[in-house]
Amino acid sequence: MKNLKKKFRFRIHLKSKHLLAIMTFFCISAIVATLASGVTSAPLKEAAGMIIVPFEKSIAAIGQWLTDVNSAFQDKQDLIGANKELQTTVDALTEQNNILIQDQAELTRLEQLYDLDEEYSDYPKVAARIISKDPGNWYDTFTINRGSSDGIRVDNNVIAGKGLVGIVTEVGSNWATVRAIIDDSSNVSAMTVSTDDNCVVEGDLELIDEGKLRFTQLYDLEDRVTVGERIVTSNISEKYVEGLFIGYVSDIELDTNNLTKTGTIVTPVDFQHLKDVFVITVNKQDSIQGEGETGNAAEDGTETEEEETQEGAES
Repeated sequence: MKNLKKKFRFRIHLKSKHLLAIMTFFCISAIVATLASGVTSAPLKEAAGMIIVPFEKSIAAIGQWLTDVNSAFQDKQDLIGANKELQTTVDALTEQNNILIQDQAELTRLEQLYDLDEEYSDYPKVAARIISKDPGNWYDTFTINRGSSDGIRVDNNVIAGKGLVGIVTEVGSNWATVRAIIDDSSNVSAMTVSTDDNCVVEGDLELIDEGKLRFTQLYDLEDRVTVGERIVTSNISEKYVEGLFIGYVSDIELDTNNLTKTGTIVTPVDFQHLKDVFVITVNKQDSIQGEGETGNAAEDGTETEEEETQEGAES
């Protein structure tokens, strides 16, 4: 058995040697024949070119594609980074813009208060900020951050924007409650500017969403009052000082009694966005008493220093 295996291996080994010798002889013969016949290697090069060149192009194309992919990925990463930077810049600019808008709104409010202070310079005033209000969209009842320690008293008139806001109804040491004229329980004795006709201005729940007030009991038998007429607080009002602007007549109609007229008024005050107000620290009764004291002093021909001071504060 062992002899058989050795013989088989010898035969395979012998055949391999013969095959190698034959192939070597063939290659040498081909080289010699080529050199002897003068045949060029162009066909071989052409054959090699047909096989190798497309392969090289494919390799080059794949390499270029990988380069483009890497470049696109890098560009994407750069764009993502740039986008984050731009977003940060946009957020910062948006915040700055919001601050500027708030500052502009604050400046506008302060300018309005300044103009209002100038318009009613005859009355002593205290500036206040609204710190709370009743539920709802409108500032019909609200609280301010000034009180008795600032000279504020019940029945002090409150103004803002370009006209009358309301009246102080309750006072603490550092706070006060204000009832606005748009409140349905509010009644203001008023008059027309051009004709001095008296009327009563009332808050109305049906008109509050339109930012309007209602006036009643207007005696205008000669039809002199028209749309656009200015309405101010009356000289006969018990709680409101004279001449505070309330609004413009926007609608007017004759009552069924054919004697009085009723209509609506557009107020210049934005009762949805109140923030700062002025409180007039002199009451109507103070003015009346001051006028009486001044008259008595004039009749007597004398006036004390204390009376002079009070008169100056109430002017």
